[in-house]
Amino acid sequence: MRITVAPDRCVGAGQCVLNAPALFDQDDDGLVTLLADPTADQETTARLAGALCPSRAITVHEG
Repeated sequence: MRITVAPDRCVGAGQCVLNAPALFDQDDDGLVTLLADPTADQETTARLAGALCPSRAITVHEG
């Protein structure tokens, strides 16, 4: 699994950070930043964060 983020689409809702703080953070402007690709035990959390993103700034690539 690999994750990409699009800070230009981010609206700063923070759902990613609330649900997966080991994977995501927000910069000084409140925009998403990716801290790391998920480990096997973080994959469910990563999918949830991507699904909850209101602006679809997080893309989860399977495989």
